[in-house]
Amino acid sequence: MQQLTSRLLLALALLGSTALSVHASEPVNGSFTASQSCELYSSFNKQSNPGAVRAVAGKSYAVKEINKPGDYSWLRVDVDGANPNLRWVARDCGKAQLDQVPQDNAPAGRAKATRAAEQQSMCSTPNQEDSYVLAITWQPGFCEHFAYHGKKPECDAINSGKLKINNLTLHGLWPNKKECGINYGNCPGAPLKLSTDTVNRIAKWMPNFQFESKFGEYEWSKHGTCQERDADTYFKTAAAAVEEVNNSAVGKFILAHAGKSFKVNEFFDVIKKQEGETLARNFMLSCADGKYLQEIRLKLPTNFETGKGLAKLIGDAEGFNRQLDKCDNEIMVEASGRGR
Repeated sequence: MQQLTSRLLLALALLGSTALSVHASEPVNGSFTASQSCELYSSFNKQSNPGAVRAVAGKSYAVKEINKPGDYSWLRVDVDGANPNLRWVARDCGKAQLDQVPQDNAPAGRAKATRAAEQQSMCSTPNQEDSYVLAITWQPGFCEHFAYHGKKPECDAINSGKLKINNLTLHGLWPNKKECGINYGNCPGAPLKLSTDTVNRIAKWMPNFQFESKFGEYEWSKHGTCQERDADTYFKTAAAAVEEVNNSAVGKFILAHAGKSFKVNEFFDVIKKQEGETLARNFMLSCADGKYLQEIRLKLPTNFETGKGLAKLIGDAEGFNRQLDKCDNEIMVEASGRGR
């Protein structure tokens, strides 16, 4: 009986060892260049980040491991000054150049890794967009309900009452590619460099530029590099599109409800009455906690025009599959300058 028990324990130990080896990380050599600011985790499973360390856009890090062979999604990099210094960064935070990626032994694993590599290449090739999404923020609602941890000076200014926002603002102008879903982005391109004239033009519509340029750098590296406009033209075009919406019946409806609430069907009824049923499908609302307005998103064609009204802006773009993202039937529009 004792001999049988010993054999059973040995078998279980071997089984556990095998299971661990299957899921263990793989050592690699190479570099990773961040294209945006991302969390650097000591454990990505637990989402633990001692010291709240973040990757610096444009900075290169030495890669020590990947989380699994073949189709990996996390890289372990050496971060100077961090404790611990080895941190996990998400693969889609930037670009990796590895000497050799360990592959799964199974043919199916190799095929999956090949498909993933092809998909990543296809979805980070510039000038392949087939549509755009214009993401417009209601900044007071975003700043009041998003956990930005003191890293957005415009939000601190709004919540302290020092900055009043009385217009819709720009989150981003996102080129999309149908085959990539929401993963078209992070194309190779030059770092953001804007003229003073451009910054002055867009600061009202993207208030982070009134304090710094970090958010603009993030939007440019993730989205702007995937389309053919230069940086100045890209941001001026995006700001003009937001201004178009802000001055329309849609924008006037939102601004009139600052500090109040509205029912979702009231919002879409305004669009239908002004622009028709078809155009209303190109709008989507996004909410915090289901009840606080954060964003309005518009689906746009690649050849959209600004300065000529909503119909020209939206054109013949295919609408959204759904028009609400975590929104209740009644939505609150936070008033600007509301303190915490």
